[in-house]
Amino acid sequence: MAKGDRDLTTGSVRWAVVGTSAPMVVGIFGVIAVGLADAFFLGKVGQAQLAAVGFFFPVATAITSLSIGLSAGSNAALSQGIGRADGDGAVNRVAFHALGLGIAIGVITALVLWLLLNPIFSLLGAADRTLPEIRAYMGWWLMSFPLLVISMQLGAMFRAHGNAVTASIIMSGQSVFNIAIDPLLIFGMWGLPAMGTGGAGLATFLARLLAVLFGLAWALRSGHLTLCADPLKNLWTSARQILGVGLPAAFSNAINPMGMAAVTAAVATLGDAAVAGFGAATRIQTLALVPMLALSSGIGPVIGQNWGADRQDRAGAAMRFTFLLCIVYGAALAALLLLFGDVFAGAIASGEEDAQIATTYLHIAGLSLFGYGMMVTANAAMNARSRATVSMGLSLGRILLVYIPLAWALVGVMGFTGIAVAAAVANVAAALAALVAARWTGILSLDLPGVPVPSARPAE
Repeated sequence: MAKGDRDLTTGSVRWAVVGTSAPMVVGIFGVIAVGLADAFFLGKVGQAQLAAVGFFFPVATAITSLSIGLSAGSNAALSQGIGRADGDGAVNRVAFHALGLGIAIGVITALVLWLLLNPIFSLLGAADRTLPEIRAYMGWWLMSFPLLVISMQLGAMFRAHGNAVTASIIMSGQSVFNIAIDPLLIFGMWGLPAMGTGGAGLATFLARLLAVLFGLAWALRSGHLTLCADPLKNLWTSARQILGVGLPAAFSNAINPMGMAAVTAAVATLGDAAVAGFGAATRIQTLALVPMLALSSGIGPVIGQNWGADRQDRAGAAMRFTFLLCIVYGAALAALLLLFGDVFAGAIASGEEDAQIATTYLHIAGLSLFGYGMMVTANAAMNARSRATVSMGLSLGRILLVYIPLAWALVGVMGFTGIAVAAAVANVAAALAALVAARWTGILSLDLPGVPVPSARPAE
């Protein structure tokens, strides 16, 4: 076993969950910080550059869902193989296949999107003066997309081996480097030309390139990636396993930003202040959810290794503990937002009216964030269990069946309060659905009526 790797099928289940999740908090915070830094620096350049941020970040987020999905598929294939003790040769071959598949999909996706760049952003309403700024950023961003896919595949590989620290170092190191060179390339410092929006894109490209070089070097040094004999052996089997989880998981990750656009349209019926307040509140919410997102990154390898080792008892114990963490953290978060939501809103919002709107959202929706955490961690667990279509159904149900229709129904009756209530109801409904889905897929053992109990050995 390489340095930093962990056998997640033995020892304390709780420490396995915490040990694989905690390092990811830093990495995920770093990723979010890059988006905030780009918006901050480009806002200093000009209005067209700041407007471009509003257009290309949602599109980039949606495209990134593909790389997140592929990494979920790779984690499922690798962690289950490690749990089954398939042997280093077989596991490393799957890792090799995952990287090759990621490169191919990343390059094809980037080329197609580059050809469709103008039609996509024109359809989204980008003005003629904004399109050149968008192209300046997205050109570099699309060139770096295959690198993003590779780095996320490498991160999934390390996490599958129980080594979340290395995965977190890659993510956070990439983010720190990106933020550090952002102002140098955007404003032009130390003899470098001022590139504006293009400089932000180039900074992203260079940061991702550095992350890939470091990740590949470490993977080769640790023996997790080798140029094995007969590298194409079982390629189709690996591709089916990775894409069988990866494609539904990618769609599941893309559902939320697409759904939020529909909810924002409902908010827009109340005016610009409501949109600004909703945007401020959701930015605060994103930061507040980072520990739960880290849990969703950490639970996958634990479930995958134990499921591959036929230790459903440990998988169930890990799921129960993860749900408990979501409930406890969610309760603390709800109290914090009730007490200081107005302070947080005032720090981010641009005026008093939108600050009040943001506070309303944080006070009401903040009570339910435990439910969103339960859903995303259950989704990650079911992806690792190779039941990605069920996790996709959870995300679809929350957005399409509850959040969007309820937001449109309540906004005309309750104003912006109706939007916050819709979010809270959607999150609580998602928590209940996550419990049922985890039970139905055999990950969680609970006495739920009408759902059969799977046989499992007693937990250690």
